[in-house]
Amino acid sequence: MTQPEVLYEDNHLLCILKPAGELVQGDATGDQPLVEVCMKYLKEKYDKPGAVYCAPVHRLDRPVSGVLLLARTDKAAARLSEQFRDRKTKKIYRAVVEGISSEKEKLLCNFLRGDKRRLKTAVFPDNREGAKEAKLIYRTLATRDGRSLLEIELLTGYKHQIRAQLAYERLPIVGDFKYDHRGNNAKMEKLLEGRAIALHALSLTVEHPTKREPLTFVAPTPDYWPWETTIQIGDSDIR
Repeated sequence: MTQPEVLYEDNHLLCILKPAGELVQGDATGDQPLVEVCMKYLKEKYDKPGAVYCAPVHRLDRPVSGVLLLARTDKAAARLSEQFRDRKTKKIYRAVVEGISSEKEKLLCNFLRGDKRRLKTAVFPDNREGAKEAKLIYRTLATRDGRSLLEIELLTGYKHQIRAQLAYERLPIVGDFKYDHRGNNAKMEKLLEGRAIALHALSLTVEHPTKREPLTFVAPTPDYWPWETTIQIGDSDIR
């Protein structure tokens, strides 16, 4: 990726649409992370000498697409990180899952613990040593051919939380082989060689770090998704 797709930008914030398959921050693969792409973009756009500050304030897994928010100042980073830590943000996702839920809306409350050996997140119905309570609400928007389109409101925020909890609910995300995936989508895999799953960070609401006003960022679902969806936010429809 050479240029970020910018959703919003001001002196304190940079919000981009993260493509599935792209790293947010560097890892052992050595692949270029999005934070470096964004730093280069800001440096060139504003002709800045020296280092450019640009830091992600939340995380999205590599195979997940959607809204990614970065701070352009250390003050903004600190204030936004505090909002995420205190759960004062609102995070809405879309997912296509294998299976049909018996309920239109459901609160999932489980306990999660990282499994470093398997590089996964383990899910338990009750508290275990080292586990953290995780909550989300999912709503079934549509069903077709044994699959469901879900809207998910993330009430906590842990590594692989949505992926792990939905798989535990026997609703694994399409394309997510790490979490008991039972099917595939040939078009998606052909385009992204298995690096994408049908999980998308649709919208993120935060308080602006200096103006103290609510901001909602929205990213349309990718065109390769295994479902034709129209995203409704307020009075507007975004494909």
